[in-house]
Amino acid sequence: MSLTSLICKVFETIIRDSMVHYLEDNGLIRDSQHGFRKGRSCLTNLLTFMDKVTGCLDSGTPDDTIFLDFAKAFDKVPHRRLAIKLENHGIAGKLLQWIVAWLSDRKQRVCINGTKSSWHSVLSGVPQGSVLGPLLFLVFINDLDDGIVSWILKFADDTKMFGEVSNVVQHCQLQKDLNTLSQWSKDWQMLFHVDKCKVMHFGSNNLKMDYRLDNKVLQKVHEEKDLGVVISDDLKASTQCTQAYSKANRMLGMINRSIVYKRQDIMLCLYKTLVRPHLEYCTAAWSPHYIKDKVLLERVQRRFTRMIPVLKELPYADRLNKLKLWTLEERRVRADLIEVYKVIHGLSAIPFEALFEFDTNSRTRGHSLKLRKKRCRRD
Repeated sequence: MSLTSLICKVFETIIRDSMVHYLEDNGLIRDSQHGFRKGRSCLTNLLTFMDKVTGCLDSGTPDDTIFLDFAKAFDKVPHRRLAIKLENHGIAGKLLQWIVAWLSDRKQRVCINGTKSSWHSVLSGVPQGSVLGPLLFLVFINDLDDGIVSWILKFADDTKMFGEVSNVVQHCQLQKDLNTLSQWSKDWQMLFHVDKCKVMHFGSNNLKMDYRLDNKVLQKVHEEKDLGVVISDDLKASTQCTQAYSKANRMLGMINRSIVYKRQDIMLCLYKTLVRPHLEYCTAAWSPHYIKDKVLLERVQRRFTRMIPVLKELPYADRLNKLKLWTLEERRVRADLIEVYKVIHGLSAIPFEALFEFDTNSRTRGHSLKLRKKRCRRD
């Protein structure tokens, strides 16, 4: 973690904003990158991924997804190679010289219980905790897509590659793309942690073939946590709901044990800050379909409202009215509507055409932003 002075962070911010403006206006950062960019987030990454995969399965085509893990990615960026990539992106002259100087001659040490190690030179990596570091990493990993035919999505260093695999030819293409990524990692000295790379097979008619990275067969999994959300090979949200419920419930238990005087306004503030975010993180990508999962999540809010002594004996609906809260299902619908609004009005990086289309049917009344519901074979 890099600790820098306030004036240094202000200077970094000025440089970062100018670089972001230049890179985004000229379309130099690829659309596959969703990290540290305006209009893009973990949610846009997951929505794009889920839309592609569910589209394949609905058409009866199996899909294989490879979750990749770089070994200490931010710490492994070679400074000279980073300078080459910055220059290739048009960042040169005095600005490039300043960035190289900013990365050079850094030292670090470890301090444990007041005991400090000796100083050691930092020969690679972008400073974590800095303002400029994440952008430099995006530039360094930007050409990871070169020569890749399959779909690829990134959030900083979290990368997944996926594609249709209805026959051996498509499987070989995905393996070829994996080999290309492996070669890129060796050329640019940012190796994969092969033991943490996983493959997931989607579709009942999937051939479930093996994939190799650096001559090692990748582990096959039925569930994998991606950007904080558990993805299952059956695309059901039950495991994610269980984990969200468990985290939120533990936090609620901590509040119940720690707060003696449970005043309504204090408890409400703690619930909204510490508990509810666990239940609502990226729900637009995994909103539960089964009633049992909805009931499980709602159980956390039911428990919270009973923790306030003056409301304990009231029915759940009355407790919500007193606290001016919505049910969690209503809030998930609200989150969906907000995300749809962002996509329609260009506030999200996801193109409107990728997810929706307007209803051109003029036989019924309505406004110009009425969306057409696409037909799906599967639930």
